[in-house]
Amino acid sequence: MAELTEQQALLDSIVAKLELALQRRYGQAARVENVSIATLGASNRTLLFDLVEPAGRRRLVLRQETLKSEVSPFISPHDQFEILKVVYRHGVLVPEPIFELEPQDDLDVGYVMACVEGETLPKTLLNAPEFEVARQRFAAQTGEIFAKLHAIDPSEVAFLEKVVDSVDPLAAQISRYDAYCEYHPGLDVGIRWLENNRPKDKPRVFVHGDYRNGNVILSPDGIEAVLDWECAHIGSAMEDFGWVCLRAWRFGNIDQPVGGFGPRDEFYQAYTSNGGQAIDEEEIRWWEIFGSLRWAVLNMMQADGHISGVRRSLPFACCGRNTSMIEYDMLMTIKGHFT
Repeated sequence: MAELTEQQALLDSIVAKLELALQRRYGQAARVENVSIATLGASNRTLLFDLVEPAGRRRLVLRQETLKSEVSPFISPHDQFEILKVVYRHGVLVPEPIFELEPQDDLDVGYVMACVEGETLPKTLLNAPEFEVARQRFAAQTGEIFAKLHAIDPSEVAFLEKVVDSVDPLAAQISRYDAYCEYHPGLDVGIRWLENNRPKDKPRVFVHGDYRNGNVILSPDGIEAVLDWECAHIGSAMEDFGWVCLRAWRFGNIDQPVGGFGPRDEFYQAYTSNGGQAIDEEEIRWWEIFGSLRWAVLNMMQADGHISGVRRSLPFACCGRNTSMIEYDMLMTIKGHFT
């Protein structure tokens, strides 16, 4: 009961400060209504609300950073907001960026963006009858989105060059893995395999870094918006392919490698026919194995947040168990039993 009271007090404080922030930008008549918290995710608090003005009402989203750690894999909210501005300008399907929080808002760091209606829950998207058309379109639409994203000149997001994942993504994951002092023999085998089989260097592109089932908004007609840009960096285009095809993101639909929705051939064809570079399936396999290591480390991060008491949560506690399951997936993929 005390914990719920504290959570409500925190929410009330955020809403009060948010309303003042909106009044500074839109006038004293601006009000906040219809507030709900969508999720307490890995790196952000996501709060949905209505901005009410004399001219009308608009549904918006506040994103606030909640994870602060020296080994955080996430870029700053400021960089996320800058990315949103770039990709929105290029016509990538993303929520419209509205404004970035400032120190006088007293809401820590974050930003406000437009709310895009739709669904993000993977099990609903993969099973609900009303999303049948969206499921059929997902692989090809994702290929089109990747082609548009990877065509953006990396110089437009040059600030991402400083991100450790842009410098050496494998070294970045190993560093995070070591930081948690939680060792898994299977992951150690995977790391050795990844080190011994690094793909050849290719021209680097702007990479989303976390495009997957659960980080896109779908309507019954298809993809409406791409969310969660906190892992964006500069790297190999094939990295995005390996991540979205990771076994974990299929949510049981293991015969549909593209997020549990569709086949690889439709995905690859849509990418290349829309100007994407040549597909390298062997490199994609490397990135899928890399993705298992990365996903295991992310689960360590979540479990550590629970164990340390910084962010206590039953789902975060369950992530500790997930790590061993991911370890198994990684080894089976290396052996060629999982594709």
